[in-house]
Parts: sequence; C-alpha cells; structure tokens
Amino acid sequence: MGMLQYDFMVRALISGLVIGIICPALGNFLVIRRYAFMADAISHVCLAGVAIGLWLGAASYTSFLVIVVAVLGAMAVDYLRTHSSLSPDALLALVMSGGLALAVIFFGLAKGGALDITSYLFGSLMTVNNSDLWLIIAVAIIVLLFLALLYKELYFICSDEQSARVAGLPVDRLNLVFIFLVALTVAVSLRVVGTLLVGALMVIPVLASLIIGRSFQQVFYYSMGIGVISALLGLVGSYQFGLATGGCIVLVALFFFALFYIVKWVQTLFKQHSVLKEFE
Repeated sequence: MGMLQYDFMVRALISGLVIGIICPALGNFLVIRRYAFMADAISHVCLAGVAIGLWLGAASYTSFLVIVVAVLGAMAVDYLRTHSSLSPDALLALVMSGGLALAVIFFGLAKGGALDITSYLFGSLMTVNNSDLWLIIAVAIIVLLFLALLYKELYFICSDEQSARVAGLPVDRLNLVFIFLVALTVAVSLRVVGTLLVGALMVIPVLASLIIGRSFQQVFYYSMGIGVISALLGLVGSYQFGLATGGCIVLVALFFFALFYIVKWVQTLFKQHSVLKEFE
C-alpha cells in the first residue's frame, strides 16, 4: 500500500480502473461486429497526433491533438465503411497504414523534441496528470451513459444491421456516435496502456469472457471485471518491477484468457472421457 502515498500512482490506479471498465465495454460490440482491429487502427492514427504535436512543438496540447486526429480517423473509417465496397479487415488495414505513415513522416519532420514518445507507445505511470485523469473520467461517464441508454439497440445493430434498419432504428447516427466514443476512449487510454496495446485491452478481456460466458450479457459484465483486474494488477506490477504499464496490463489479461481456455479444455476432455466410459 506504500505506493498510494504517491499522487502519480493514485492517478494511475484511478485511470486504470476507469479504462479497465470502458475499453472492454466498447470492445464487446467491436468483437461481435467483427471489427476487433478498429481500436488498433485508431490507435495508430492517434500516434500521428502525437507526432504532429512533436512537430509543432506543442507538447502541452498533445492530448488535444491526439483526440482530434483520433476522431477524424474514426470518421474516415465510418465514411469508407458506408461508401465503399472494401471488406472490414481491408478498410482497417488501410486506415492503420495511413495513420502509421503520417506518424513516421511527422516524427521525421520533428527531428527530436521534448515529448516522451515511449509513454504513448507503451503506457506510463508517470505521465497521467490531473487533466488527463479528469478527461478519462469525463469520457467514461459519457460512454457508460450511452451504453446504459442504448445497450439493446447497439447490440441489435452490431448483430444484424440490416434487420435494425428494417426495424426503423437510426443505424447511421448510432454507428457514428459509437465510433466517435471508441475514438475518444482509445485517445484517452494511450497515457496508461499505450498506442501499441490499447486495442488488446479492448479485445482480450472480451475473448476471455466468451470462453466462460453463456450469454452476451454475461460476457459484457465478465469482460469489464477482467479489464478492471487486469488494469489494477498490471499497474501494480509495473510499479513494483519498473516495467512498461501497457505490457503488464495486457499480460494479465492474456493470463486470464489462457487460464479460462485451459480450464475449458480440461472440462471438455473430462466430458469426452465420461461419454466414452458410458459407451463401454
């Protein structure tokens, strides 16, 4: 508990708790929609925002630039999704490559600077300041209110968009708001989890929950629980051993996935063995 005497650690734990909730919450709808790489695509676009901030020499405005670029990238994804015949994986690969290319160009143009790039790549405990924390909390409130009010409608759209249109739901507007919130969540999560791993925090807890959940509602709540535990344990491990925050968080989430997978596999073996014994 000694780490709680440090303000930066308290901020990191609170932000990790919040991010551990909202990332898997949105990730559930990305997974059932087969857009699991959406968060990765947007995070690579966010890296371009970091590079632009470094190029402009505006380190204090980097968080704002990251959010702006993330939202623009998300809107581009939504526009191309509805106005082109590209498959989802090709579309996300296109946006991801474009974002990474822009980041490389602007990092090259910047030729060095005071901005700590590694904290955006891999996450860091030290870089979460008060304004970042309040921004994360504000985004979390908006995301949770949106999901609480439109949970069923969003599930319907992600499961069968055509039927949702026939039923009269405002599919295009809800899709736009949802992608906008995904972009905001990815942008504010970079400080804690990092650009390279924020997509994993959105997807891995959901995949782990799919192994043990019997309904979408169970998977939804289990994934948030796994996300919170992964974030908190990962942050503590990062503090204790001086490791990259994002890597620690994702490794804990992977541990849960591996644990549930092995338990499920053992259960299946026992069931098959029992069935064979009955036939004998």
